[in-house]
Amino acid sequence: MSRPIIIAEHLGKSYQLGARESQRGSFRDALTGAIRRPFERFRSLSGGTAGATEFRALDDVSFEIPRGDVVGIIGRNGAGKSTLLKILSQIVEPSQGRIELRGRVASLLEVGTGFHPDLSGRENVYLNGSILGMRKAEIDRKFDEIVAFAEVEKFLDTPVKRYSSGMYVRLAFAVAAHLEPEILIVDEVLAVGDAEFQKKCLGKMRHVAQGEGRTVMFVSHNMSAVRNLCHSAIVLENGRLTGRGPVGDMIDQYSRRMRSAAQAARVEFPESAGHREMSLRAAWITDAAGQEISTVSSGEPFQLHIRFTAHQPLASAEMFAEIIDSLGQKVTTLNTHVTSQYQSLSPGTWDWCCSVSELWLTEGDYFVNLAAKNLRTVCDEKPGCLSFTIEGSLAANARHAVGSTYGVVAPPHSWRLSTADREAPLATSDIAAATSAGPGGLH
Repeated sequence: MSRPIIIAEHLGKSYQLGARESQRGSFRDALTGAIRRPFERFRSLSGGTAGATEFRALDDVSFEIPRGDVVGIIGRNGAGKSTLLKILSQIVEPSQGRIELRGRVASLLEVGTGFHPDLSGRENVYLNGSILGMRKAEIDRKFDEIVAFAEVEKFLDTPVKRYSSGMYVRLAFAVAAHLEPEILIVDEVLAVGDAEFQKKCLGKMRHVAQGEGRTVMFVSHNMSAVRNLCHSAIVLENGRLTGRGPVGDMIDQYSRRMRSAAQAARVEFPESAGHREMSLRAAWITDAAGQEISTVSSGEPFQLHIRFTAHQPLASAEMFAEIIDSLGQKVTTLNTHVTSQYQSLSPGTWDWCCSVSELWLTEGDYFVNLAAKNLRTVCDEKPGCLSFTIEGSLAANARHAVGSTYGVVAPPHSWRLSTADREAPLATSDIAAATSAGPGGLH
């Protein structure tokens, strides 16, 4: 058996919340420091803390990745996924433990990572290639393929600071995937691209992994993409590794944890000092009569209630609620933006109620991502905070589960059988045989 290409031993990463990094000596930094210093001294004398509490982004994480494996890293927001990728990409150093990489690494973690904004797309291709350790001859050989994949030919000699975020991602991914790294690390950044480009990127990563035998580390909240691309997965929770194994087993484990964490019919959110404009306080689901429920009958009306606090006058408040399935795929979005409801609100606690007349879904568990916005800027968000169960759909005999071939939508429908041969009318016995087979007879 070949030696692992990635070895992580007891990795830990801590951050000091509230601590400030050392300044680099510019006039602006010196002036800012001079203004801030009396306030920090006052906090210190009055018993406040000028320094800070420790936050453990990663805690004692160990694993080995064999060469050629495609590994999904899954977990909720704040679980430590991006921190782990930054350590693997050697962008940050671990606070404890060690990481051993036995191959050249290319990473795509943030839009425009490794790009110089004043250089053109062409120049950044060569700059990125050089950073990855490629010789100019190697970059020349791959250059046309990179440009064709990124679809930025017309803007190749334009400074990348004028690129849209989608163009940034297309070129950055094309460089990272085509310059033959032994290890390719990709974060959720692909979500910036359009659906067609995401499909193209997943196809390229599959080719890099299967066709070229390279190692891929992939972070995504789209469990369908993780399942289709990856062989195995790592599950992170609160900075700790809670699972490592075949991708299907790990997705099932993650889905169960999400379900148990969001099982209540009502969720309350503690007040946070970090939200200055508005903050989410609670969410719950009721039936049409106002009774709190955790189970919704497919196609029946229900109401989603969201309580939030406006900490100051709001010029244009909006509320977004995404319903996702157990694979992390978005089913639909309920938002005030679609109904053109922008509210100017005074400070106080408010309830926003969304009435849904019907939602035809297959049976199973679904989750709600919430986001509160003011002037199109996200003020607070709670991913996967609320769960509910759909029951009583037309596909009740095939309960929706991870990887279900029935999908998530269960529209009301009926079938009518007739014969296309006027000479041979359909016999009653044939109709009985066809209907008795039921949906289980269809594969």
